[in-house]
Amino acid sequence: MKITWYGHSCFRLETGNSVILIDPFLKGNPTFEKSGIAWDEATAGVTHVALTHGHSDHVGDAVEVCKKRSAPVFANFELAMYVKSMGAEKLEPMNTGGTVATADFELTLVNALHSSSLDVYLGNPNGIIVRPKEGKTLYHMGDTDMFGGMALIAEFHKPDIGIVPIGDRFTMGARSAAFTCKKFFAFEMILPCHYGTFPGMLDPDADKFVAEMKDHNVVVPKVGQTLTV
Repeated sequence: MKITWYGHSCFRLETGNSVILIDPFLKGNPTFEKSGIAWDEATAGVTHVALTHGHSDHVGDAVEVCKKRSAPVFANFELAMYVKSMGAEKLEPMNTGGTVATADFELTLVNALHSSSLDVYLGNPNGIIVRPKEGKTLYHMGDTDMFGGMALIAEFHKPDIGIVPIGDRFTMGARSAAFTCKKFFAFEMILPCHYGTFPGMLDPDADKFVAEMKDHNVVVPKVGQTLTV
């Protein structure tokens, strides 16, 4: 599987013939826009879009990507119906605990401890488990605090790669995110996210998290850098 970070919580996953774009906040995302990467390049070949929850910095360009790339969106039911009302045509509506299988991967929604709305209620927030037919299992936590149910997620899904929000204020900060990773999970690789996007609101970089996670495999990719796992 190939993993590319586009800033904030947006990740591109490539497995088999599938390209999954998670939380496609590209336009208006200063981290992505400063990178100089073209929108068409970031969204090229996308076959599926997946959303963790209904905040603008996560829904982002989902409708436009789905329409332009003819890609279905995986999201909880309320959020799926919302993006449909905004013009998305292909849907994979789900809810917490549910799994949808495709030719190359299975995608499961799990709990997250956050909120989810864009002027209207958009269902419960979620984390996302992606289990490729071949390769490592990935857990994108979405926006969340730690919660005891993470122990069950770790035991049942056994994720190898963790995408972890660390920016504080709206999610876990460096210390609590590090505690969460060490307490509940045995990740082979950890990718921090949800930092540096909004100056003065989120931690500007991943340095504090990296310091808390010494002796663990934390990878801090550059925007647009592709990792192969």
